[in-house]
Amino acid sequence: MTAESAVLSDLSDLRGRWQALGRSAALVRAADVLVILIAASLPWSTTAPSVFVGLWLLAVTPTIDWRDYARELTRPAFALPFVFLMLALVGTLWSGGDWADRLHAIKPVAKLVLIPPLLYHFSRSERGLWVCLAFLASCALLAVYSWIVLVDPAWKITATASAGVPVKNYIDQSQEFTLCAFALALPALTFWRGGSVAATAACLALILLFATNMVFVASSRTALLCVPVLLALFAWKHLSRRATLVLLAGTVAASALAWTNSPYLRQRITDVAVEYRHGHEDISRASTAQRLTYWRKALHAIAEAPLIGHGTGSIKRQFERAATGGSSLDAEVVSNPHNQTLNAAMQWGLLGVVLLYAMWIAQLRLFLGEGLATWIGFVVIVQNIASSLLNSHLFDFHEGWMYVLGVGVAGGIALRAQAASRS
Repeated sequence: MTAESAVLSDLSDLRGRWQALGRSAALVRAADVLVILIAASLPWSTTAPSVFVGLWLLAVTPTIDWRDYARELTRPAFALPFVFLMLALVGTLWSGGDWADRLHAIKPVAKLVLIPPLLYHFSRSERGLWVCLAFLASCALLAVYSWIVLVDPAWKITATASAGVPVKNYIDQSQEFTLCAFALALPALTFWRGGSVAATAACLALILLFATNMVFVASSRTALLCVPVLLALFAWKHLSRRATLVLLAGTVAASALAWTNSPYLRQRITDVAVEYRHGHEDISRASTAQRLTYWRKALHAIAEAPLIGHGTGSIKRQFERAATGGSSLDAEVVSNPHNQTLNAAMQWGLLGVVLLYAMWIAQLRLFLGEGLATWIGFVVIVQNIASSLLNSHLFDFHEGWMYVLGVGVAGGIALRAQAASRS
């Protein structure tokens, strides 16, 4: 045997072993378990999900049929996250920000490229629903624990700025609870129509757990904005006209009851006017005025470079340029305009905005059918779009990973169901 044939034989053996590894049921199961752990740990931690993501990439890579995966990448829902990352990488070349800011701004976009492998993996796995259940169970535990720390703050795991928030912050917590409550709405309706009283009661109890926590313990105005949007879409997709009127009446009654009995909720809403009037005097109570100031400065920066923006990681530099010596609010320098569209436009101009909305639309099209997975994915994307009016939630760590997991896992389940219906 010549040296050349020996090398070819070794390469053939290596390829055969790699293919055998990719077909290993244990490795596929390990990849599933790691995504379940990502979902379960996300409400509680930032470090643990990051570690599990790295391990998942190691586990899932050998299981991918790369020719098949390459064919899937011709779909816009698969391809556009990679195009977005490419724009972020190329955008560093014309950015006026420091290189540290440029490189840091790539990270929020980079996580989006986990969506295609998640879609691919869970279109072939039977355990996608377990990921959804793990996230739901983890959030339910967090909701119960939230009530405990509201009564006794000594039980908090970490120091947080809000009462009733054991970990992270009230924005992340209320976004999780909103997602879970609306994801449960369809199972509750399905069980009710099927006559399963116990299952319906269980779903409604969990919905009530999440809703009452947001009313009496901790909620963000961003989440409160998402609620009517998701209610309207639920009625449009799943209810008759008569049932919609019943839902509307129930929502009005529940809102009136919550307003009457929750001083916390009343303060969260009425503070909007206070923050607007006195934001320039007291920046510690200036959330509304801050956003309006950020948006005004962002629009001015966008007007200077409307087509391709100021480059990746340039937002902080643009706010430094716009800072004035007036009030503390006018002099504030931030790296986030608190609006996803403005965030993309400041960095990549009209090109970035078109790509952002193209990705949202392409991935939303995965969830236009019927079924629980399509409803969950639909809620994930609509919630992200609605909340991105007041925050850059696609690029934020927590909400961004909720989007990546939700679209990837639910989308994979939906693709698997579509393939089964065609066969």
